[in-house]
Amino acid sequence: MIPRDYQLDVVKDQPMHIDFLRVSGNATIHVEVHVNFINEEKSPGLKRGGTLNVVRHTVELIAPANSIPEEITVDLSGTEIGDSIHISAVTLPSGVTAAITDRDFTIATVVAPSALKSAGEEGEDAAAEAPASEE
Repeated sequence: MIPRDYQLDVVKDQPMHIDFLRVSGNATIHVEVHVNFINEEKSPGLKRGGTLNVVRHTVELIAPANSIPEEITVDLSGTEIGDSIHISAVTLPSGVTAAITDRDFTIATVVAPSALKSAGEEGEDAAAEAPASEE
């Protein structure tokens, strides 16, 4: 059985009711699985001040009911500023596939720190406003 829906007490924020779904062990089901990011300290882009921009905190997967993964792990080792981590770069457990199959969707990106972005934009603005030199 897996939980399908739940109701919380509005005052105490504790569960009041849970609906379960009974599935057989050989059934496949669609589930939302949490994405866990590891090895942030081994990412050159993050070490230089980049920021991890998480696009998807969970990923919808199709998994056998008897082997639903607790989480999906994304290794950030070697990622640079400007890199994107797509679902194709993630190793999924045996028998588990992504529910979205029509595209290689992005899970996260490593973006430049906002200070670098604004400095780059100011430099572009100054270059655009500077008069062209006449020779």
